[in-house]
Amino acid sequence: MSKGTPYIILFLLLVIYSCSKFNRAQKSNDIEYKYKTAAEFYEKKDYYRAGVLFEELIPLIRGTEQAEKTQLSYAYCQYYQGQLTMSSYYFKKFSETFPRSEFAEEAFFMHCKSLYLDSPGSTLDQTNTFEALSSLQSFFNKYPKSKYLEECNNMVDQGRRKLETKAFDNARLFHKIGDFKAAVVCYNNFKRDYPDSNLNEEASFYKIQAQYSLSKISVETKKKERFQETMSFYEYFIDTYPKSKFLRQAEMIYSNCQEQVNLLNKSKL
Repeated sequence: MSKGTPYIILFLLLVIYSCSKFNRAQKSNDIEYKYKTAAEFYEKKDYYRAGVLFEELIPLIRGTEQAEKTQLSYAYCQYYQGQLTMSSYYFKKFSETFPRSEFAEEAFFMHCKSLYLDSPGSTLDQTNTFEALSSLQSFFNKYPKSKYLEECNNMVDQGRRKLETKAFDNARLFHKIGDFKAAVVCYNNFKRDYPDSNLNEEASFYKIQAQYSLSKISVETKKKERFQETMSFYEYFIDTYPKSKFLRQAEMIYSNCQEQVNLLNKSKL
């Protein structure tokens, strides 16, 4: 017998014992026994088995002292298993069902955190991020002196950065596929929505580029107006970012616009 064999046998015995105990608890009509077993699995971080038993207990113990702790524990079982959509729902449900509970604030915070963690990267749909930020604002309003404020502020900052990146990338996408009019609108919206962003210099330069490209493909009756608008974008850009790394490129676009406007003026003589 190898040295590891006794440990393997012990492990298997523990697994069999846990399974049989879980099965007995599931079949039992003794609520106290079922609750105690669920709590034991929870303490051992066996969140799947604990969650199954807590879920069975919830409708059986409504209105009892154990109801509150059972529902909160069930929400945490979902959270620790990575079922964040489920955990956000059950944490919120707990805070609404037990608004006077000592755990109501914690549950509301965990609802926000679950939403935040469930939000995808900036390249994907940001519905969850918007929902998380909205819930966090509700949390601030309800618990302005919460011990969770620092973590909540960090989540807000990270969430806003994600939305900021998404908005900038959307503008760049329109620019790259040649929808220059939409790109200009998106760059304007980006600067309006994120006035303190580190990406505003780039957005301002790319807006010049997009407007210039739009000017070149415009119908004759729109060309002059659009070239002149490109020039006004340039003037704002050099006033705002006089030492920009994009300055030479912007100056070239400005010079080309001047030439085009002069040619258009001569053609009308």
